[in-house]
Order: sequence, then C-alpha cells, then structure tokens
Amino acid sequence: MRELVKRWFDPFVAMLVLTMVAGLLVPVPPVVRGVVDAAGDVAVTVLFGVYGMRLSTREVLGGLRNVRLQGGILTATYVLFPILGLLISWTTTPLIGAALAAGVLYLSLLPSTVQSSVAFTSLARGNVAGAICAATVSNVLGMVLTPLLVLALMGASGATGLGGLRSVLLQLLLPFVVGQLLQPFVGGWIRARRWLTLTVDRGTILVVVFGAVATASAQGVWDAVSWGMIAGLLVLSAALLGVMLAATWFGGRGLALDRPDRIALLMCGSKKSLATGLPMAVVLFPAATAATIAVPVILFHQLQLIVCASLARHLARR
Repeated sequence: MRELVKRWFDPFVAMLVLTMVAGLLVPVPPVVRGVVDAAGDVAVTVLFGVYGMRLSTREVLGGLRNVRLQGGILTATYVLFPILGLLISWTTTPLIGAALAAGVLYLSLLPSTVQSSVAFTSLARGNVAGAICAATVSNVLGMVLTPLLVLALMGASGATGLGGLRSVLLQLLLPFVVGQLLQPFVGGWIRARRWLTLTVDRGTILVVVFGAVATASAQGVWDAVSWGMIAGLLVLSAALLGVMLAATWFGGRGLALDRPDRIALLMCGSKKSLATGLPMAVVLFPAATAATIAVPVILFHQLQLIVCASLARHLARR
C-alpha cells in the first residue's frame, strides 16, 4: 500500500488542488487579490532569477554536441507538440469549451520539464547528461519561443499581445540573464541547496494559481466549465501524451539514436513544464484567463508523471 501511494500520489499536486479549491470557495476581497497578484509577480521574477543562478553554462554548452538528440527533442517540443495542440484546439472546442481548448494549445507551446525528465531518464537508464542539457536548453529557449508562439497562435484567446511579450522579457528573461551573470559567484551555493530552488519553485506556483483562480471565481469564469468538459479534457490529454510518447520513441529509431539517447528523447520530448508554464501564463494572460489556461497544464502534468514513472520502470527492467 505504501508503495502504491508513493507511486501514484504527488503531495505537491495535492497542494495544488487544495489551492485551487481554496481559490474557488473562499471569497477574496479585491484588495487582497491585488496583494496576492503583486506577490505573485515578485515571486515569478525571483524564481527565474534563481533559475539563472542555478544553471551551469558549461553543462549547456557541453550537451549541445549531440545534435541529433537535441534537435529531436526541440522538434518534438516546439514543432510536433504545437501542431497537435492546434489540431486538438480546433476540433474539440465544442467538447471541452473554448477556454479549456485554449489551455490545451497553450500547454503544447510550453518547454519540457527539467527535474522529472532527468529523473525518469536516469531511472530508465538513459542518457542523463543529454537529458539535462536538452531540458535546460528547452527551458531557456522557451522564455522566448513560448511567448512568440502564444502571440502568433493565441492572439484571439486572451493573450496580452506585445505587452505580454514585453512583460516576459522584463519579468522572466531579464532576471534569468542577471542570474546567469551571478552564476559563477553563487551557482555552486545554489546548487548545493536544492531545497531553496524547490521552495521558490513550488511556492511561486501556489501563489500564482491561488491568485488566478480567485480572480476567475470573482468574475464568474467557472460557470462555463462543467465536469463533462473536465472528463473530455482528461481523455484528450491522455491521447496527446500517448501520441507524443509513440512519436518520440519511434522517431528516435528513425534518427538512428542508440537506446540511451532514445530514452532521453522519449522522456524529454513528451513532457511539458508546469513550473515554467503556470508563472508564464500569469504574465502572458489576464488573471481570469490564466486560471482556465492552468487547468490543462495541471492535468497533463499529473498524467505525464504517472505514465512516465511506470514507463521508466518498465524500460529499466528491460
């Protein structure tokens, strides 16, 4: 029983769900919402500064030598995923509603995860160094590519246009660059204290999710979302994940990658980042829109953890 709980239960996802429920049920006065939103903006800026300080530039440059692996992961993340996201968004709006369909499209434009991609690659006995580099490069490029893709593909879905791109540059990219400049001096200290990054990471997500959900509740956004839509979204998320897992695994064979590299492609190319996606959504979209945008991201995140944990164990045994 303990092993089952450890395998299927993610305490952070439980905290995330409780935070959303609190935002739905607890009346929050406008003044308090303003304070929470301001705190979220500060937390997002600090988060990306910490990311910059933690990341070793040498690791990124070293891993870029594996061109086929890195190219395959970037193609899966920023070409194949967005194509599938567009198809789902266009064809399933009557099933899950325009707001959740926009959330699926936004999900497809996000960078890959870092921690879980690397952890599952290691568990499956894949190319860990390649996974570290790929996930890192995906997130660095994502600070530019994701806002540009949102601007190009989601202009009619509530994105704040060029203003949102400007906010990304100031709130995300600038702190990251400053963090990279400080990295030679404080990077070792930051990396030795993983709890610090984890606390800032998860604390930021909880603050921005609560603020977005509370604002959406105050504006009546959730009246248009039914349990049937959520069920449909779950089915679509499972299908999207299944297609990407198959595409990356068999695509690795087509690229003539060895088994460790195919595992890295599978684990990095099929993931989307909750840690980057939710803070970025608050910057790119109005608060009420960001709340519904967050639902597919959270659902897909939990689904990819469950499926890929089982898949990694299966590959390790083989």
